[in-house]
Amino acid sequence: MDPVRNPYAPGAGQRPPELAGRGRELDVFDVVLERIARGRPERSLMLTGLRGVGKTVLLNTLRSEAINHLWGTGKIEARPDQSLRRPIAAALHMAVRELAPRHRAPDRIDAFLGVLKAFAQRSTPTGRGGAAPKLRDRWQPGIDVPASSGRADSGDIEIDLVELLSDAASVATDVGTGIAIFIDEMQDVGAEDVSALCAACHELSQLGAPLIVVGAGLPHLPAVLSAAKSYSERLYRYQRIDRLDRIAADQALCAPAEREEVEYEQKALDLLYEKSGGYPYFVQAYGKATWDHAPRSPITAADVRVAAPEAEAELAVGFFGSRFERATPAEREYMRAMATLALVDGEEGGRDDMDAAVPTAEIARALGRKPASLSPARDALIKKGLIYSGERGTVAFTVPHFGRYLRTQPA
Repeated sequence: MDPVRNPYAPGAGQRPPELAGRGRELDVFDVVLERIARGRPERSLMLTGLRGVGKTVLLNTLRSEAINHLWGTGKIEARPDQSLRRPIAAALHMAVRELAPRHRAPDRIDAFLGVLKAFAQRSTPTGRGGAAPKLRDRWQPGIDVPASSGRADSGDIEIDLVELLSDAASVATDVGTGIAIFIDEMQDVGAEDVSALCAACHELSQLGAPLIVVGAGLPHLPAVLSAAKSYSERLYRYQRIDRLDRIAADQALCAPAEREEVEYEQKALDLLYEKSGGYPYFVQAYGKATWDHAPRSPITAADVRVAAPEAEAELAVGFFGSRFERATPAEREYMRAMATLALVDGEEGGRDDMDAAVPTAEIARALGRKPASLSPARDALIKKGLIYSGERGTVAFTVPHFGRYLRTQPA
């Protein structure tokens, strides 16, 4: 098989050649766009799921759909310990620039940009004693108009964000369209900023304003939002993004292959689904390795068995190993205990239930420690995005099959 024609794309956020199994999510988003276009109230959207299920790919696809509907869009990736003020200002700047050519009143755009600039610059730190900030801390949002005063510049992120998003929605209303802000890794947004974002979305929904936030994050994102505002469970439309079912996984493999006039034997597809578990990233990884090793079409189960070790070795280094290396010895000990407890029936070769949470009390018992003494390791792993706590007193891996990988590593 010609490796140059290999259609599969195992990459972080890289769109696969066939976006299989996500039709329902795309249909829901199209309904949201159409309802808002007709002045109907709608909720912002939150996508949740484990690593490797294609949240970023879907987020980018939804953004493309919004652009096709002539919406203004902007996208950011949240980072731990980073204020939301600058990134969301940049995203809104991009969104309004997309709408500006269709707006009949340039002064109206300039007025909003003045508010946006004031909002963005409110985060510029000052030196000791009120001195001017150092050069490395000076930041300009790339807006030519002067910053306005008295709107979205109070320094209280909740007040400022409500005012800013309301003004942005008003600009979109002038054009007869909407604005969508896409936020990846949303579980990493700080508590204060999450609260402000919820308050802004709440205000916009009450006004029926044409601005929505589309977030993507790990499975505990709903808990993060709920901790910020008690009404958040009613504020957003939540969609769980999971592994592909068998039909969708086969489509993800077969559709791009057929475009290259290549076929799979049924037993090869059976084995590929068993190896990948239906997780989109793994489907692409095993598909790519199998294509490169197969001598001819149709691709057989024997080809899959030959290629599987290479796919697993690549996953062990790039997908699993890079995360494992970020953990300290104490954190690795904690995760190994989780991996042992996550093994169904306690037998190697059993089925991993990566969605099942492990009680932290059981981890403490397995390690012969008090739960309080393990809190630093647990909290550090959550902050690093290696585990999450969807319910109080439990933890689970953010990466599918990570427990299986850990059980192969020497202590």
